[in-house]
Amino acid sequence: MSWTNNSEASLLVAHHMARGLFIVPCVFIFWLGTMSCLFAQDVSITTDAGELNSLIQPHLPHLIADGDHPADKFDVSIAIHKNEDPVLFSIPGFHSLGCVKCHQGDSLHFKAAHRMRRVLKRLKIIRPELTEIPLRQYIIQSWSDALLASHQLAHATFDTIRISPAAILIDDKAYHEATHLHESLHLTQSFVGLTNELEAYSLNILSDPRFLLLNFPYFEDVVKTFFAEDFSEILNNFYARPVLEKFDVPRETQWFLAPFDGDLLERLKQVVNKMKPLLNEISRLNRKYPREIAYLSEQTGNPALLLEIIAANNMPILDSDISDDTRLKAFEFFDLQMNKKDNTRLGYKINRKKEALLLIQHKLKVSDPVTRLKIYFEYLKQHFVKPEGGFNLQVEGGNDFYSYTLSKIESIRKIINYRGLSPIERTAAQKLIKKTYLILNSKN
Repeated sequence: MSWTNNSEASLLVAHHMARGLFIVPCVFIFWLGTMSCLFAQDVSITTDAGELNSLIQPHLPHLIADGDHPADKFDVSIAIHKNEDPVLFSIPGFHSLGCVKCHQGDSLHFKAAHRMRRVLKRLKIIRPELTEIPLRQYIIQSWSDALLASHQLAHATFDTIRISPAAILIDDKAYHEATHLHESLHLTQSFVGLTNELEAYSLNILSDPRFLLLNFPYFEDVVKTFFAEDFSEILNNFYARPVLEKFDVPRETQWFLAPFDGDLLERLKQVVNKMKPLLNEISRLNRKYPREIAYLSEQTGNPALLLEIIAANNMPILDSDISDDTRLKAFEFFDLQMNKKDNTRLGYKINRKKEALLLIQHKLKVSDPVTRLKIYFEYLKQHFVKPEGGFNLQVEGGNDFYSYTLSKIESIRKIINYRGLSPIERTAAQKLIKKTYLILNSKN
């Protein structure tokens, strides 16, 4: 992600930037016995999950009222890099919530600083164009509230990463710091929107192809159309594995920890490697057209829209083998659905691509899902790719686009008034509002 991944109400989780890598209220452990071929048969599937579950138990979120935040905190300012302003590392409730019984506060903060040095170095290697990563504050938060919901491992707000103690353990033992990498990227993004999650998950699959399965809604149609026709089957096998509600380890984490078939993992690596040019374009375009892409993604209700447009431009689209009349009518269905503005005005969200594909299936009798997707990518190429090259990402929303941007500014204002927001976050949020107003007024 929130500005992540949902409704306007969810913007109280501080600019929809950090949905990623969820913790769910009910969590699971795998059945013993016969498993999918994705498992190595000679490895106990409960070992890693059980060990992680034991580590997490003392670090589950404390129950406190949403407006009743701890009055005490343990803060240390640490410079992440030479000649840069220090980052404030903070543990609210370090004494009142009992962290002091088992931990030395300084030790936790210095470990966090070392972790962030590694992560930021890694981020700059993957995305060297990101010259500034505005991390001003790192908060270890031991409770759930509007800024860090119970289903989230971590959340980037305004120049700040908020993370739960359990998430630090999960990120260390399972994800190899992918959560920190994800949230650090969010800090560099200049506007709110679904595409922020697409970019962050793209970074995750570059670091480990297993995230291609965990975060498949952002990549599925591109992968199965251009890289792996049987991707849906791979996903079905992966998610069909039975689970039990027993451990406080997120089921996503347990799926991630489960041994992978080596040949499959290598194949996923090759897919991600082939997708790198597309993933790099996501980052470039999300910085060049952040408001426009955010609006188009929300208007269409499609978090994968930018990747699909890029794929339509970069990848060869095989002929869909339908009549010109059927193609024309299909394009009309796409135009009808994807130009609707309900998603930016009303409280509900509809994926307009899926709506159009259903109409094409039932009204035009195009039964083959592969053919329907080929038509979709043909439409994207015609609609969003210029004949001379490059992308047409200009928004024709007029007053709706202006109102959409204002609504995001107003959402940030509401967050600023939230009691749990820190002074550093509040200052950064005010700067973002000012910057967005300047951009808005310069283009209107």
